Amino acid sequence: MLIFRLLLVLVAIAISNQAYALSDEALFQHARSAYAAKNEIALSDDVSQLKTQQYQLAPYADYWLMQLRLENARDEEVQNFLALYVDMPFADRMRGEWLKKLGKQQNWGPFFEEYALFKREDVAVQCYAMQGHALLGDADISAQAKDLWLSNFDLPGNCNQLFDDLQQTGLLNNEDIWARFRLALQAGKLSAAKNTISRLPDFAAANLKLLDRAAQSPQIFLDKKTASFKSRFGVEANLYALDRLARSKLDDAVTTYNKVQSLFKADDRAFGWGRIAYHAARSHHPQAVSYFGLADGAVLDKEQLAWEVRAALRIQDWQTVLNTIAAMPAKQLEEGAWRYWKARALKQLEADALGQNAEAVAIFSKLSTERHFYGWLAAEELEEVMSNPSLDFAPTDIEVTAIASQPGIKRALELQRLDMRFEAKAEWVWAIRGFDDQQLLAAAEYAMRQKWYDIAISTADNTRLTHNFNLRYPAPYRELFRTSAGNVNLDEAWVYGITRQESRFMHYAKSGVGASGLMQLMPATAKWVAKRMGVNGYNHGMIHDLTTNIEFGTYYMRYALDLMDGNAVMATAGYNAGPSRAKRWRATKTLEGAIYIESIPFAETRGYVQKVMANAQMYAPRLLDKNGNSVKIQTLKARLGTVPGTGLPEEVSPEDNE
Repeated sequence: MLIFRLLLVLVAIAISNQAYALSDEALFQHARSAYAAKNEIALSDDVSQLKTQQYQLAPYADYWLMQLRLENARDEEVQNFLALYVDMPFADRMRGEWLKKLGKQQNWGPFFEEYALFKREDVAVQCYAMQGHALLGDADISAQAKDLWLSNFDLPGNCNQLFDDLQQTGLLNNEDIWARFRLALQAGKLSAAKNTISRLPDFAAANLKLLDRAAQSPQIFLDKKTASFKSRFGVEANLYALDRLARSKLDDAVTTYNKVQSLFKADDRAFGWGRIAYHAARSHHPQAVSYFGLADGAVLDKEQLAWEVRAALRIQDWQTVLNTIAAMPAKQLEEGAWRYWKARALKQLEADALGQNAEAVAIFSKLSTERHFYGWLAAEELEEVMSNPSLDFAPTDIEVTAIASQPGIKRALELQRLDMRFEAKAEWVWAIRGFDDQQLLAAAEYAMRQKWYDIAISTADNTRLTHNFNLRYPAPYRELFRTSAGNVNLDEAWVYGITRQESRFMHYAKSGVGASGLMQLMPATAKWVAKRMGVNGYNHGMIHDLTTNIEFGTYYMRYALDLMDGNAVMATAGYNAGPSRAKRWRATKTLEGAIYIESIPFAETRGYVQKVMANAQMYAPRLLDKNGNSVKIQTLKARLGTVPGTGLPEEVSPEDNE
């Protein structure tokens, strides 16, 4: 009887503990709802209870409460909050919001005390800081302000006050206004251009209508010489019309420009050819390199220089490749792409001269130590065939347990469980910010055990010297992938390569345009595949089922591959940007796969294809076939292969825009 009563007590305690835990979560969810409704009274009560119960996510509820109170909070309240939560990832976000409040109030004493502790990049806060320094006269901010003014960013509203002040003091002059005006027009930011040029003291607002006409009917605008070629504004309006016309009808722009180019001064004339050349390169016009030649003397921006190189690569003009890369600013020169293509140009030019270029070898050697697409291609240029990288470090259970015990890691997992994914990732990133390579790999292993695959991959990717490639390139859901890939006769490594890039193996992944699941299928695509596969009673909810998503994704990959005559590079581009575009990006003659990828007009798709193909290369030696045999290893360059030419003149069509 005593034993029975004891069991009843234990059961009651267990039920009570479970209810207590559930009440914590329910209370936290109530706090979320109160915050969403801006119910400060209810949220304050929830925060008090969560703190009393020492719930591990109570700080987040307190953060929400401070957000609601910030506008009316005393400085010391915010300071106390930041001191209490100094080790929380949201502390710097709150500091940034407080800095905006202080800057708006021009309360510069506490602003600069707190600004010294601010770690985030926030242009609004940066503008307040420059405004404060300018008003106090305690620092020279002219160079920094000019850089921001000419950055062509979409700037927050409070930056206007900074620029107003600088214009009144003469630190922002008329030439600076004309420079930003041209940049804004060049970027197609018509509203920003109008706001900029309106700063000129003698500017006639009626002229703004000319910009609208240039945007709407650029051909007519130029043919009728709507704007004067003698006034500075008229020159800029005509160049803008030319830019707009070249974006959609390049050959017409060239014909028209040949008629009117003599009306421009030499530097403006070169600028116009630079814009034509840029659009020609992005639309793969066969004369793009020639048009860049006509822009001699113009100051080309980073994108124009990049596209001159890409246009030269498509026609194998290695000397232009080399010359253009040499003209790039130092920071751009450090990018892996331009180091790789510089070395390739040096190697090719030296080979044509029957020599060997030591500079090319030196560039390849340094680049080959970097673990990315261009680094691996560089290694192959040195005849280092990529194989299965060794596991430099495998964390022990003790090391993994040590990671799991950290409060920040625990909070991250709890936030993830509650589907607060943004906060969960922020908490995780904050928790591992000071980890060395071995700790990062232990953390990646812990995330992998929790099936938090995207975090495991990104954490393992951050190691510098010590690596574990099984954590960087995991292969979850192996039987599903192997079966589905086999059913449609696909390279399983390629399937894994696409899935890693699409979703990092998180089945709930959803893109901003509505793509869903592991393989990020669009609703219309999934519906089309279901019909093709004869799936009866299909509804959109089925796409979140792992088996269905993988089966549909591999089916569509097979379709894309067949559509591209078995070319995986083009099929990958088509999977991301659409099959018709992938076909349109071919050249008349056969292109090296890496050059086809390099000249994809969409930066997102270009990077996507590079990552997918590199992923596939890394997966291939890890995936044993159904008989347990290793897959034959090939070089990345061989995997990229060549993209067959059309045999026709290159298709010049309206420019692809992202």
